[in-house]
Amino acid sequence: MPGYLLRNCAAIIADDGKGPTAYRNVDLLTNGPAIEAIGENLHKGQLPAGTITQDATGWFVYPGLINTHHHFFQCFVRNRADLDWTKLSVIEWLDRIYPIFSRLTEDCFYHASLTAMAELVKHGCTTALDHQYCFPRHAGKRLIDRQFEAADLLGMRFHAGRGGNTLPKSEGSTIPDAMLETTDEFIADCARLIDTYHDADPFSMRQVVVAPCQPVNCYRETFVESAALARDRGVQLHTHVGEGESPVVEARHGMRTVDYCAELGFAGPDTFYAHCWELTHDELRTMAASGTGVAHCPEPVYLVGAEVTDIPAMSAFGLRVGLGCDGAASNDNSNLMHCVHSAYMLQCLKASTRAHAVPPPVDFLDYATAGGAALLGRRDIGRLARGMAADLFAIDTRRMDFVGTRHDPLSLIAKVGIGMPTDMTMINGRIVWAKGEFIGLDEARLFAEAEAALATVEL
Repeated sequence: MPGYLLRNCAAIIADDGKGPTAYRNVDLLTNGPAIEAIGENLHKGQLPAGTITQDATGWFVYPGLINTHHHFFQCFVRNRADLDWTKLSVIEWLDRIYPIFSRLTEDCFYHASLTAMAELVKHGCTTALDHQYCFPRHAGKRLIDRQFEAADLLGMRFHAGRGGNTLPKSEGSTIPDAMLETTDEFIADCARLIDTYHDADPFSMRQVVVAPCQPVNCYRETFVESAALARDRGVQLHTHVGEGESPVVEARHGMRTVDYCAELGFAGPDTFYAHCWELTHDELRTMAASGTGVAHCPEPVYLVGAEVTDIPAMSAFGLRVGLGCDGAASNDNSNLMHCVHSAYMLQCLKASTRAHAVPPPVDFLDYATAGGAALLGRRDIGRLARGMAADLFAIDTRRMDFVGTRHDPLSLIAKVGIGMPTDMTMINGRIVWAKGEFIGLDEARLFAEAEAALATVEL
């Protein structure tokens, strides 16, 4: 794999571990999967053999975004005005959408994953966790295997969240019988995936996260055994918490979800929850004390309407925070770049009612980069610095869109937003997207194949 010299970058958002800094008119050199150097006039020095020089005049270069929560399969159920969450509770809404999900086939899961990943890559996302909890019996058990296949095709760094649901509808869950698994089935397949795919080495492109879907739709033992397996194998834990289910969990178990998960051992520095918009300050402090993190998904908050996730409090209490797109059933795009802007703007909406100040715009970029890496337990991604993975994206700012904005690259994405694909996305030292094309792939063919797979299922 050749190294690259990005010469004369207008700005590089680098971070030596003390926080993001914008360096002006510098070069960036990669060597294999890693960043070799960031500095002035690198092009005048001795470059490794085979290095390709890229003129980066006018480019702002950012660390690759890290998506910490998604449901790729839902890309085949989007732009559905009839699934109107604004008129339903979360539990009612789940009752509507799960029967639709249960009709998907193995090919649908593969092509939906390609669809989501492609959009993520186009908008600067280099690492993605997908929470794949939908396992219709007719679709088989190799759905995450096919997701790894899709990630390999696009060159994306992929963390597979093996989800699952074990509580029958007859006992209070929202899950159709066709999507149910036993705890033994679920744990066995998590173990299989870890043994087959999980790579804990630096610059790993494949990792597995044990991720039972949500406490409201699983037996207690599912969460207890998930935690035991994850800690035995040294992988991360993930689930949904604080998205409208707390009253149901409290009615069943006599405590709200955060305390319930803690009692089950499903909390700690190796654990992160998606959403958490309905949590109290005491619950947030409990999570901070245990080291449990949050994957904040701003786009679904628009649909909920009543509650905006209290990111200022999370920041003040020292919670680890990352960003996620969430699935297309509650966010009809897979654009994490847009989520950085949405996350900041939503907090501004509630600023006058909050006890804590809105974090500065650059912090929202940090949530989507270094914050995401921390949630995934990665120390090799999320920052641009010597020795870190060469995961990055570039925006040519010599456009009318950016007049008056270029003085502050750190705040640009959160405050202004970037409404176009990147000019280049690099993952693990390899350029995977540039000049409007996936390198070595025919996007028109991928589109046609995905549309054909979608047409085979009545949704």
